[in-house]
Amino acid sequence: MISSFLSGMRWQDVIDITLNSYILFRLYILFRGTTVFRIITGIVALWCFQRVAFAFGLIVTSWVLQSFTAVAAFIIIIVFRNEIRSVLQAKNLKAILWGFSNETSGTPIRIVVDSVFYLAEKGCGALIVLPGKEDLRDFVRGGIPWHGVLSREMLTTIFWHDNPVHDGAVIIKGNQVTRVGVILPLSERENVMPLYNDAYPSYFGTRHRAAAGLAEATDALVIVVSEERHDISVARGSEVIQIRDKDELTGIIREHSGVHARETGFRTRKRLEITAAALASFLFITGVWFSFSQGLDTMITLDVPVEYMNRAPGMEILDTSVNTISLDLSGSGTLIKSLQPDQIHVKLDLAGAVAGRNTFTITRENITLPPGVFLKKVHPPAVVATLDFLTKKKLPVQVDWVGKLPDHLTISDVHVDPSEVTVIGGRNILNRISTIYTEKVNVDNITRSGTLTVKLALNPASLKIDSDSQNRVNLRYRVRRCMTDSLKAGL
Repeated sequence: MISSFLSGMRWQDVIDITLNSYILFRLYILFRGTTVFRIITGIVALWCFQRVAFAFGLIVTSWVLQSFTAVAAFIIIIVFRNEIRSVLQAKNLKAILWGFSNETSGTPIRIVVDSVFYLAEKGCGALIVLPGKEDLRDFVRGGIPWHGVLSREMLTTIFWHDNPVHDGAVIIKGNQVTRVGVILPLSERENVMPLYNDAYPSYFGTRHRAAAGLAEATDALVIVVSEERHDISVARGSEVIQIRDKDELTGIIREHSGVHARETGFRTRKRLEITAAALASFLFITGVWFSFSQGLDTMITLDVPVEYMNRAPGMEILDTSVNTISLDLSGSGTLIKSLQPDQIHVKLDLAGAVAGRNTFTITRENITLPPGVFLKKVHPPAVVATLDFLTKKKLPVQVDWVGKLPDHLTISDVHVDPSEVTVIGGRNILNRISTIYTEKVNVDNITRSGTLTVKLALNPASLKIDSDSQNRVNLRYRVRRCMTDSLKAGL
């Protein structure tokens, strides 16, 4: 099966499959995660169902799915043209043709760290929650859905003194602020002490107790910015850690988020995703090619001229039983329609031919077909060719008279110019010929002497007149009256 599949492929098919597979792969890279991609996936599924319906002979179902698929593809271009344009405009030619996105789905740590230290510098209190794996909905209350892309400006605006939600916490998931003004549960411990600094009092304000309360109950990491002391603390588990610099906070967030493991896993998943997408694109396009090239067979009959090869020096083909061979071919409709005359050949090898009649059986080895086109039947199955070595022979010319002169007339003298011609033909044929005749000359209407120019009759047709001779002769004939029987009796 595989060998038959590969033998039916042309080099054009390899380029066709590779090019379209890459185009499909690039469309996946560019539009993955968008509404357009999801719609296209649905259309592809419909197309697959249509092919299955066609294979099972479900004519109406196949027709409906095919029509719907064509209309849906047109609707995508119209309805989602703005989204398509935004994706393409956001990328340069290099990114469209072979670029890959390096974005990760994790929290943008640098933005969080810079924002926290900026808020501490400006004396803005803040409470920032970075969830872990546990769901926080049973532990937090209130808040307003936000769903804004994370930035330092956004966090500064949220925790600015005049903002109504600045006293609540924000929840950050990935690169988005998902909720603001959230109320966190307070810690039930009597003393909440910061690590690394014994000079701190044995109690904190509400923000710190809220951070400690959520950290004790869940696996979330809570960052606190003190409005009074302009310092930064992190609540994690049962610990409240005082932050000394950006590197320390960066390390804690990276450890909480599992950035190293996630980045390694992300790169691995991304490589697997890209490999799977490339393989799926190749298999899909190959399946489409196979569907068109093998699944929709079309029959056609072509008359192909016979080509003769490897004749012995001096040997000529004098006669053949046929000049063309009828081939019944099958293949996809698209491929059959694209056939060119120079793509199909019937060739006979005359290397072993002898002088005389030779019979050649037409086999698949004698026929050249483009890949993807298959031979069903050959007619006729054999060709008879007569071959001989060419030679020259000088032959006398004789007039071929036909008809009947009137009874009182007779042709008494005939002169042929030239009287001999040189003929070229097969050696065996010329050995059997001693005279060459003119074309038939009808004497029914001849009543007096005269001249005629007459062509030579070459029989068999394989004979040729040498270049030194002409294929016409001039006739001069003399007509005279003869005595009737009654006149002879009177004498």
